[in-house]
Amino acid sequence: MPFAIPNKFLKAMGRAILDACRDLAPIVTVIAVFQLAILRQPLPDTLKVLAGLVLVILGLAFFVVGLDLGLFPFGETLAEEFARKGSLIWLLVFAFALGFGTTVAEPALIAVTMEGARAVAEAGLIAQDQNTLTSYALNLRLTVALSVGIAIVFGVLRILRGWPLPRLIVGGYILVMIMTVFAPQEIVGLAYDSGGVTTSTVTVPLVTALGVGLARTIRGRDPLTDGFGLIALASLTPMIFVMLFGILMHA
Repeated sequence: MPFAIPNKFLKAMGRAILDACRDLAPIVTVIAVFQLAILRQPLPDTLKVLAGLVLVILGLAFFVVGLDLGLFPFGETLAEEFARKGSLIWLLVFAFALGFGTTVAEPALIAVTMEGARAVAEAGLIAQDQNTLTSYALNLRLTVALSVGIAIVFGVLRILRGWPLPRLIVGGYILVMIMTVFAPQEIVGLAYDSGGVTTSTVTVPLVTALGVGLARTIRGRDPLTDGFGLIALASLTPMIFVMLFGILMHA
């Protein structure tokens, strides 16, 4: 029996492809104008550029459809099941594991921590042999992943207890500013960048779905005002933890 592609998937892909074309149009326009009108140079390897553009559009379309059909419903279902069963411990364990597991394998974080290890070695804070660099980068990556896991736990508790998000964010950034004064200056920039690379393409939809699903299930919570904010916490805590890592390692 031949495999039949569901009409729902085809319609979703069609909409996603049109949306991807619309979203990429400004970027393509800017590049073309500067290349042809300002630099007055033809596009290099036009066929390759067009082929790459098509692949980008298809990739974005598949990614968006995958989120809508798979990751978002999956994350919301898990959150709702945990909330209905009333198992706070397992919910918090799941939240930590979700944050830690998706972050520790993030390719951007792996690259940034390795570059950070090389920069720290060039600054003379650690030895420049490969084993030391690899160990330092791994410890740094585990520190960031640990911070994201803890951030997701705090975010879940915020939803459950009704804690105000602005106070947590403002208090967190005040702590970041204080730690910036005491942390080794060689580690400060790396700490700030670590907050940006932790929100990966898998972490964001799953964590967002977790928050929205919890807020939708718990009585008295609003998915819009209470369900969002986990990503903000996940971007904040790595800055604190990496600067603490630098203080402990290089003080």
